[in-house]
Amino acid sequence: MVRNSVAFVSWQRKQVCADLKTIYSSATEWEAEFNLELFAQKWDKQYPSISKSWRSHWVNLIPFFAFPPEIRRVIYTTNAVESMNSSLGKVITSQQIFPSDEAAFKVVYLVMGNISQQWTMPIKDGKPALNRFAIFFEDGLHL
Repeated sequence: MVRNSVAFVSWQRKQVCADLKTIYSSATEWEAEFNLELFAQKWDKQYPSISKSWRSHWVNLIPFFAFPPEIRRVIYTTNAVESMNSSLGKVITSQQIFPSDEAAFKVVYLVMGNISQQWTMPIKDGKPALNRFAIFFEDGLHL
């Protein structure tokens, strides 16, 4: 949602993102709704699409607040698929023309090798999240 919201912002991205963080880092659903109202009061004159988008997707966002803060932090700070797509996109756009399909596959293969090394690094604040996952899913956590 934050990434989608920032697409509407031409400048002042840091301020908008800081105000959006008060929404998704809220302790409860009620507090998040309150912070969304505060955000709308502050930014709707310039960017009315942002709060409208959050409200229209609110039903899909509510389950996020059922998780403890440690798990939520891991959920909203890690997205391996989008990271992979971003890294691939950077390499592919810098190499605009490939002489053959095989050359394109080789580049993708090499980039995937570099990206996969990042996946072995521990997630920031991963240990507290792992402990909360173990409590939250007591019968289904198998490492």
